[in-house]
Amino acid sequence: MYLVEAESGAAVSNEQKLESRRPVSARWEDFPYSRLSHHGGACCDVAREWVLAMDFAQLNGADLSSGPRWLRARYKWGPSAWPMHWCELVGRKVIDCGAHAALSREAFAARGLTAFPVQLVQRYSEGAVEEWRGSWNKEGVSCHWLDGEHIYHEATALLVGDGEVKIWDGSAGSWANPRQSGRGYGSVLALRLFADPESVTPAGFRWGDRQIAANVWNELV
Repeated sequence: MYLVEAESGAAVSNEQKLESRRPVSARWEDFPYSRLSHHGGACCDVAREWVLAMDFAQLNGADLSSGPRWLRARYKWGPSAWPMHWCELVGRKVIDCGAHAALSREAFAARGLTAFPVQLVQRYSEGAVEEWRGSWNKEGVSCHWLDGEHIYHEATALLVGDGEVKIWDGSAGSWANPRQSGRGYGSVLALRLFADPESVTPAGFRWGDRQIAANVWNELV
């Protein structure tokens, strides 16, 4: 989920942390969602085609809107350095939420469906956050996604009706529950869905019983 060009915007002073009680940390306010890189050659073309062919095979005639759970079975969730190229990704055993989300978008798009990048802010315990910080530090990977009891996370919104979306959490291999928003361990506090203007209805999008405005942070608390 880490982009090199965003490094300069990842640092936040202690004063800023203390002053801000909003679910969206200043470090994530304008943070870009993750995109897989391409070398512009056959190495990445072949890798991408392999992933999409595997998704088609694993789907095995099931509903096109089924979540690509095989990706979570193949790639464990964990620290991974960015930028990440297609040809590098296929050989990895561990990838982070940004890579899981990017792969899920590609899979849904290859099936002819409309999918959007989604950024989330979730609440966990400070103990869990510190455990993850240790894992990321051990691998020498940026911990910009951790802040107190809040974490930055990436997922994929799948358009399933007129302005209606479901959110696929590729790292968990399951659909996010909109009713869990704002409460409890792992709850979603804020959400930003990226969509082109032609894809946005006047009312935005609907996730469960929530209306979501596109391309801005929606605080769900």
